[in-house]
Amino acid sequence: MMYCSLLLMAQHTSYTNPSLLGKAPEVPKREKLLRDRCLYIARSCQEIRAHDFEFEDGLYYLTTENGVVYQTFCDMTTDGGGWTLVAIEGATADDYKNPGYYDIKAQDMSVWHIPNNKPMKDWNPTAILHYHTETRFLSQYGGNLYELFHRYPVKYNAGAPLINNGPSIPIVYHHGDKQTTKAFYGPYAQREFEPGFISFRAINWERAAMAICSGTKPKGGQVDAFCIGGGGHFPEAAPKQCGDFTSFAWNGYGTHKSWVQSKTCLRQLCYSSNADGQAILLYYSNFVNYITVN
Repeated sequence: MMYCSLLLMAQHTSYTNPSLLGKAPEVPKREKLLRDRCLYIARSCQEIRAHDFEFEDGLYYLTTENGVVYQTFCDMTTDGGGWTLVAIEGATADDYKNPGYYDIKAQDMSVWHIPNNKPMKDWNPTAILHYHTETRFLSQYGGNLYELFHRYPVKYNAGAPLINNGPSIPIVYHHGDKQTTKAFYGPYAQREFEPGFISFRAINWERAAMAICSGTKPKGGQVDAFCIGGGGHFPEAAPKQCGDFTSFAWNGYGTHKSWVQSKTCLRQLCYSSNADGQAILLYYSNFVNYITVN
């Protein structure tokens, strides 16, 4: 509760001393919301949304089961709201995961593909792809991506393509569709997947593994041409293949021929080696389960 008390103290300094006005103070609406929120220790954005505390997209503070307080972005509008941002892939040299990635027990996830260096208020309107799952699949794999990848580790020689891949889950689009997803990738790569899914732990013909195939379901073993999150050794063309986007510019930059992605994909959607690249935002949606503070 110390954190909530500090927030309220900061709010108290922002309005006029009532003794100077000769009347009882009016509690600002924002302070009342913060005070009411302290009655519950939220574990996720869904819990905040369920208790009518907030309905606006933005930054919120959450806590883990062990009491670690952290700040993250809540999507309070997509498909009923309550989506907790837990990870960002490709935005910087180091991927970002907050404590919610490991702590929240989720059912579904939402994914946004946005250009780098956009302020939060522009994330939704500038999203190139935005979709979510609605099958509650995470509850079958331990409740979050941390547990899912323990069951399907992203490492070299983890198995054979297709046979030992992780799950592929159908998605519902908010921005983009199956055709726009397919068009981002090279002509050869388009023959290797079915759009309209999110897939996990995809293995290529050389037994190298990719973490996530965003918007796609592999049909073959050339997954490094359209999946992200390279895990370990890539023997086909090491060290040419490396990083999160291993073969997106295999035959040149942005030619949109053979295995190569379009310039739109490389500059705005897929490639993240510079400030003009893209960030992939991963969100959880979970059961509403809150703690009441007496």
